[in-house]
Amino acid sequence: MTTLDLSSRLQRLGLELPAVPKPTGNYRAAKRAGNLVFTSGQTARINGVRHYVGKVGADVTDEDAYHSARLSFLNCLASAAWAAGGLEHVRDVIAITGYVNCVDGYEKQPAAINGASDLVEKLFGEAGAHARTAVGVNALPFNVSVELSVVFEVE
Repeated sequence: MTTLDLSSRLQRLGLELPAVPKPTGNYRAAKRAGNLVFTSGQTARINGVRHYVGKVGADVTDEDAYHSARLSFLNCLASAAWAAGGLEHVRDVIAITGYVNCVDGYEKQPAAINGASDLVEKLFGEAGAHARTAVGVNALPFNVSVELSVVFEVE
């Protein structure tokens, strides 16, 4: 897949890559190791504004958690493109690890992380078939609802 393919698919979906999120600590948004890029945990923070803040099942709806994962993935993709030297070098999604800040007893973490997985399928097609983990947690930084880290294959 070329940059034009990813760019045009983003555009067709009415999406654009956000600016690479600035880390809130002493780390990088992503790190390249050979032909892999590992992203740091990314949230639905776009241009410094956090979206979908709160616990899923109390403050955040299931649908909003899905959208939170989708925005979080866009930040991961932007970070991977930065680490790889451009969007044209991003080839595949290897694995997604998703954390859902949720109330006790909540069991729909996979449905929330589908927000990322469904977007991957639309952007990458079969090349985006990936391994995935969806975990419910008691808290996430800044009370965000979803945090993702993604492993990408790059050229």
